[in-house]
Amino acid sequence: MISIYPKNISTKKLHSYLLSAVAPRPIAFASTIDAKGNPNLSPFSFFNVFSANPPILIFSPARRVRDNTTKHTLENVLSTKEVVINVVNYAMVHQMSLASTEYAEGVNEFEKAGFTMLKSEEVKPFRVKESPVQFECKVNEVVALGNEGGAGNLVICEVVKLHICEEYLNENEEIDQQKLDLVSRAGGSFYSRAKEGFFEIPKPLSTLGIGVDAIPLEIRNSTVLTGNDLGMLGNVERIPNPKDVNKFAKEHAEFVIENKVKKHTFAKAFLAKNDVISAWKVLLMEN
Repeated sequence: MISIYPKNISTKKLHSYLLSAVAPRPIAFASTIDAKGNPNLSPFSFFNVFSANPPILIFSPARRVRDNTTKHTLENVLSTKEVVINVVNYAMVHQMSLASTEYAEGVNEFEKAGFTMLKSEEVKPFRVKESPVQFECKVNEVVALGNEGGAGNLVICEVVKLHICEEYLNENEEIDQQKLDLVSRAGGSFYSRAKEGFFEIPKPLSTLGIGVDAIPLEIRNSTVLTGNDLGMLGNVERIPNPKDVNKFAKEHAEFVIENKVKKHTFAKAFLAKNDVISAWKVLLMEN
């Protein structure tokens, strides 16, 4: 493993490491207007949601590394204190990328990228009609993190109105992540398509898991089970009792437990299907 002091490498190199290692990142497709009312549209991947009450989104237009200049988006939010943050899904990702081109001041990226300007209801910047979710925001504060190239500027935005296309909602009026098909940013020219990589992990807060430290050493020291496997085993409220284990063993006579490796391999197969209780029963069966 190499160890690096940030100040010992170039900002360009550090920037590359940071963006490649802290990934994937959500994309804020930020729509702003300048003091003259000219629209601007640009994506930023230094972005996330930080509060629900009040509803706060923060994105960061960084100063350009190459020449320490600022972006039109930053200049606009400082001037008008308003922004619309549009989310980006797979259907619009190539157009979004085109909008990231550094066109001259006053050039309308909506037109360049082929997006439709949709009038907002509470703020002046336009929404992107093609975006599945749009957040109209007032800018509460802009925090400059430095004055050199690469320094970020935290644009703290309060959502005053949000718009969700109904086709992306399920019957409970919740956003369907599969339908939404969001994309995210990684290092270099790489993106990630969330729809292709979704998986679920039960939240530990919903139950009081026994913890990995409560798993017998024989299982914890397994050469078959991984750290993720142990994490799943530790996220149960209690392990099956002997009666349930014996019943399971009788119902699954096909499991010939010849040795510990085979037992752990059988258990791992259940874990792969998110059947943690059955995995525990296999692990507790006698050889």
